Amino acid sequence: MSDRRLLLVHAHPDDESTGTGATMARYSAEGATVSLVTCTSGELGEVIADDLAHLRGKPQELGEYRRGEIERALVELGDIRQHWLGGPGRFHDSGMAGEESNDDPRAFAKADPAEVTRAMVAVLRAERPQVAVTYDRNGGYGHPDHIAAHKALMGALEPAADPSYEPDLGEPWDVPKVYWTAMPRSLLTRAVEEGFLAEDAVAAFEPSTVPDEELTAQIDGRRFHANKLAALRTYRSQVNVDDDGFFAKMVNNEEFGREHYVLVRGERGPGEGPYGWETDLFAGLD
Repeated sequence: MSDRRLLLVHAHPDDESTGTGATMARYSAEGATVSLVTCTSGELGEVIADDLAHLRGKPQELGEYRRGEIERALVELGDIRQHWLGGPGRFHDSGMAGEESNDDPRAFAKADPAEVTRAMVAVLRAERPQVAVTYDRNGGYGHPDHIAAHKALMGALEPAADPSYEPDLGEPWDVPKVYWTAMPRSLLTRAVEEGFLAEDAVAAFEPSTVPDEELTAQIDGRRFHANKLAALRTYRSQVNVDDDGFFAKMVNNEEFGREHYVLVRGERGPGEGPYGWETDLFAGLD
């Protein structure tokens, strides 16, 4: 067991596997302590499997089901320590941007920032990660819960390190490095070239990507691509990785095992390639 500690903050069950599953599996296999904070149970997710149709329109039942899905998914990724922010079901799925559910008093996007910060500080002080990961300011693609997850981590960093803030939550902890997940813009070009994406659809995806030269890390988790796929297969309520759709074609490509990040806190370590991308999120800390 190494003394490396990685913590990831995601909005709903399945987000961790889709965006960072290979990274989690790699570091777990290498003996690092990998912790996951899941902010909601995803009660408002679309149920795509017809044999689970009885969960449609039943947010609480779906949330409970998805809590079971994530348990099975994390087994596929390794030894992962999972936390529900504030406890299971404390913060409710806000729904997609623009929906009436965004204003539901139970929605994570409407949660009291002070309560969210306290809950996140408790996890940061307990897990004491050297590296933390979450989404960018736009939550990757604008989902209210992804944006709220970003705010939850970023807003807790300074209080977690402040000895005067809630000393009952444990000893202060200052996270040395923080990354935001990112999708490289070159991925769109490859998706068109390989027939996964129609050229006229590129414009819709481009705002969610980052120019390659602005990325700072690429984690090569291709050895753990199978783990990532296995984890995603547990999320039958949300995704189908075995049909002929765009998502399935994308995730079944081995390149889906490469995951990208932008460093936003801490010193950048040595890297490789034309842009000097780090190949290890702990670069410069050892």
